Amino acid sequence: MIYRPILAATALLAIGCSDYPLLDDQAVNSSWELDFFDDFESFDPENWQDQILWVNDEDQCYLPNNQFNTREVSQGTLKLRVVDLGEPRPCNNFNKFGEQHPDTQYVAGRIASKNRQEFIKGKWTARLRVEDSGQAGMFPAWWLLGAFNNEPPVQEPDETVCWPLTGSGEIDIFEHHSDGGPDHYAARAIQSLGYCGGGDWQALMLVQEAKLAEYHTYSVEWAEDSIIFRLDDIEVYRSPDTNDQFPEPLFAILNFAKINDSPMTVDEWVMEVDWVKHEVQR
Repeated sequence: MIYRPILAATALLAIGCSDYPLLDDQAVNSSWELDFFDDFESFDPENWQDQILWVNDEDQCYLPNNQFNTREVSQGTLKLRVVDLGEPRPCNNFNKFGEQHPDTQYVAGRIASKNRQEFIKGKWTARLRVEDSGQAGMFPAWWLLGAFNNEPPVQEPDETVCWPLTGSGEIDIFEHHSDGGPDHYAARAIQSLGYCGGGDWQALMLVQEAKLAEYHTYSVEWAEDSIIFRLDDIEVYRSPDTNDQFPEPLFAILNFAKINDSPMTVDEWVMEVDWVKHEVQR
């Protein structure tokens, strides 16, 4: 994947800059009311489930139930890890075509609020950090997917829509792809091209600089015909949504993937999540 930064000067922030430029008149919309909050004092199965699948030709194998410490909740935070086991092992992850992931020495954690906490629009926010960003293959993400998506696990009869058609749309709130180096992330809405598998990753994307090892809040909200992305409550990008691409309920996903076969230079990578919330306008 090649990132295309937004060229407008107001859209890019310098690393360590505390005075973020605004694209609107207010840094924080005060009309939001909380309707979901998880501060990860425990792993709550009413909010999340482990999502076990194989996508994007990823190199790791997702595991449930915190096997090999891949999805730990402790001391008030969620830790999602990619762990190098040192030698290949069988992987029972399958893609939506029924193909099984090959043996791999890398295992990881992925959770989704699918069929637990799903909302139409509103505002999603997570507070998280990723240490030692920029290592080859790193791919941590905080994102949303349409609730009628047909990828595993399929648990309801209406989960039949292929990505990224309406019902299976995708919004990436935070996605660090390490091939661009450390301390940056992408925020985007995937523009549907109108057929299964047809998604434009570049047209509605911002590449944003931030110190990823430090905690930040990353959010997305809807306002009339726009999707607004915020870093630490400050607007950094406004994506047009004039055709209302995302009218469906969306569920949240937190995951740490390994996107290529580069060897890990350490035993594990960690994304630490302090809390996740959803809000609606009063």
